[in-house]
Parts: sequence; structure tokens; C-alpha cells
Amino acid sequence: MNTIKRKETISNSNLLFAIAAVIFALMYGFAVLRYPRSFLQYQTFFDLFNLNAPLIILTLGLSIVMIGGGIDISVGAVTGLVTMCCAVFLESGRGSVGGSMLLALGIGLAFGLLQGFLIAYLEIQPFIITLAGMFLANGLLTTIHKDPLNVTMAEFVRLRDYSMVVPWLGTTNRLGNFIPLEVKPGTFVAALLIAALAVLMHWSRFGRNLYAVGGNSQSSLMLGINVRRTKFSSYALCGLLSGVAGFVFIMTTGAGNVGNASGFEMKAIAGSIIGGTMLSGGVGNLIGSPVGALTLLTINELIRAAGVNSNFQAIVSGLLLCVFIVLQSLVMWLRGAGGFKLALPAWLAPGGKGGRAG
Repeated sequence: MNTIKRKETISNSNLLFAIAAVIFALMYGFAVLRYPRSFLQYQTFFDLFNLNAPLIILTLGLSIVMIGGGIDISVGAVTGLVTMCCAVFLESGRGSVGGSMLLALGIGLAFGLLQGFLIAYLEIQPFIITLAGMFLANGLLTTIHKDPLNVTMAEFVRLRDYSMVVPWLGTTNRLGNFIPLEVKPGTFVAALLIAALAVLMHWSRFGRNLYAVGGNSQSSLMLGINVRRTKFSSYALCGLLSGVAGFVFIMTTGAGNVGNASGFEMKAIAGSIIGGTMLSGGVGNLIGSPVGALTLLTINELIRAAGVNSNFQAIVSGLLLCVFIVLQSLVMWLRGAGGFKLALPAWLAPGGKGGRAG
């Protein structure tokens, strides 16, 4: 008897992620062709992670909340608050690097728990609660310290200046000297979180429940899923990631400033959407969120390399975001109408035998 190989249709989440990955590859390929001296260097590519690890971490948190059908616009302000609190603590004379890490995680988690409780259990609109959280974090930030504060603590300075050198990769400067590739600690933190959270969302019960809640909360409730606890956990996790992003931010810049992470919430939302996470909930891929953020960052670097006014970056980012929202809606409409289908072999299908909603 002939064996027929079963095929499964690729999920919406993975389809949108694939589109985002292709667009990023094309965008970076164009950058390499247009400005090979800059973008063809290993260091230029890794600097997208070295300098922007906090933003990449925030996109992960935003994607988790958005997959559950929510939104959090306080993450940028919370990240800024964490950087200033850590700077003040480290410069107080009684602080330590380990203590500042715990402080960062505590602040982020506190905001996540408070906002998650109000949204999940009191059923207040997420936008209103997180808007209030943004104002609260910004107010606390300016109250704690208004002026830039450079951290001079020796233990922290060593951590800030540390780089892992990769001697077999690098570039040769104009003088003929070989400069090895440097990777900052923030890059490792971001990479570890991407891997861990991708596993969490793909194989854990929490991940499956969150996709179900974002797709249809009423149906999830009928299936026995604790909708309130799932939403609450997503905001708590997002707040915790904001704390991590805040510590990575100050570890990268070495200073607390009222302008730290300003506007990061909008960039993180844009990166998540470009990476394939839908605002309507239930659809998203955690690996796609960093890809979306890298796409935005590559565009900004292209504009900077071309010598165009920096204000043009916001215009292009806004247009790109609109294009992706329209593209997502079009893809979902075509799939719903049955006019756009892709199939994968069973062994490649996401989620194993059963797959997953979204």
C-alpha cells in the first residue's frame, strides 16, 4: 500500500514571519550592494545587536502581550526609569552590580504585576492602564534624577567595557590593520532570551494558552483555559523583560538619563508588527519580532549612510509600518477566502502533529 505523506498548511504566524525574514534579507542585501564598505563588515551586522539589544528585548515583551490580544505602551518609560534607578543606586556608594540587576528586575516586574492585575482581573482597557503606567514611570524618572548621571563604579565600568573578541572574524582598516569582531554582553542576553522565549511560546502550556486567548478569549474560557491568569502572566513577563532591557541599556550606555529609551515603546510595537505579530491577537512568532526590529534598524542605517536628514527615518518607518499592516490584512483575507495556501510536509509543520492556532 502506498504511503501518502501528510501535509499541513503553514500557520499564519509562521507565514508572516517568513515574509518578514525575506524582506529583511532583501533589505540588508540591498544595503550590502549599495554600501559594501560598511554593511559587508561583520562588525556592522553585529553592532545592530550590540547597540540595540534593549530594543530587541522590548519587542519580545510587546509580542507576548500582543499575541494575547493586549498592548503595553509603558515599556519604554519603564526601561528609562530602570536605567536611572540603577545609575543612582550604583553611584550611591552602597550599590553593587548584582544589586542593580535585582533592582532592575524588581522595578520591571512591579509594573508588570500591577498593570497585569488591573487589566486581567479588573478588566480595564489595556491602553488606558499602560498609558497611566507610562506617565507614572516618566514622573518617577524625572523625580529621582533630572540630570544625566554617568556611572563611574569600577565594577560596573569593567562590565560596560567588556567585549567578547572573535579573533577569526573581523575587518581590515585603511591602514591594513586587522580589527577582530567584538560582541557585547547585551547581544548574548538578547540571543538567550530569544531562544528561551521562542521555546516557551512554542512548546509550553502557557504559550498555547496565550495564542488561544488572543485568538478568541470566549472560546478559550469554554475550553477550560484560565483567561485572566494567562493575560496577567503575559503582562508580568513583559514587565520583567522591560527591567532586563533597562539594565542592558545602562550596561550599553553607562549612564542614566531622562531621555533613555524615549520612544522605544513605539519602535517595539512597530518591530513586532513588521515581524508578523498582529494587533488583533492570536498571531505572532517570537523570532519574527527581532527580525522586524532589525528591519527598522537597517533602514535607519541606510538612511544615515545616504546622508539624508534623520527626520526622514521616522517617515520611512511610518510608511513601512503601514505597508506591513496592509500586507498582514491582505494575507489574512486571502487565506480566509481560500485563495492563498502554502503547505508544509508533516515533519516541517510547526507545533508537531497538532500544530497550533494562529
